[in-house]
Amino acid sequence: MSDREIDLQLVERVREGDKRAFGLLVEKYRRRVIRLLSRMVRNPEDLEDIAQETFIKAYRALPQFRGDAAFYTWLYRIAVNTAKNFLIARGKAMRTVSDHAANDDDEPDERLVAQDNSTPESELLSKQVAIAVNEAVDALPEELRQAITLREMEGLSYEEIAETMDCPIGTVRSRIFRAREAISSKLRPILGTPDDKRW
Repeated sequence: MSDREIDLQLVERVREGDKRAFGLLVEKYRRRVIRLLSRMVRNPEDLEDIAQETFIKAYRALPQFRGDAAFYTWLYRIAVNTAKNFLIARGKAMRTVSDHAANDDDEPDERLVAQDNSTPESELLSKQVAIAVNEAVDALPEELRQAITLREMEGLSYEEIAETMDCPIGTVRSRIFRAREAISSKLRPILGTPDDKRW
């Protein structure tokens, strides 16, 4: 049984009154939602509040969940919209990757930086690459930053990103391409790659 099918079964159980089933969904996706939100929100207390509000909104909206998209795509869309609304209400800027460049282990995110810690030189290069990537992502406009984060850090498909960001798939492809080009231009001097190559 696929992850999507398991999620749909849990959603059905919640609709039938099984609150423990929703607890399983929260347990399964809480960490991923927090990680996504941490790219947007500075304050840890706000982060917890927005994550909690995301799950409350998801619980209340479950009767409208049709299953056209995967549950986590639907949930991420709720999380992103909840964070945006919170930040607009508070008049705050969206958080960038460089504000919180580390994952739970305080290491650069492995989806953005391939690590090779076998030598001091490769360790230094990894750190330089991580800094360059984070600076490049930091400088991206919000819609490019969100698209590349959902693709490279959360592993969503183009279709799932289009659903999450509520835009056509062509727009998603364009945003990800533009984001990758911007990141690549920052990495070329460090990696010594020619201008006609991305990495």
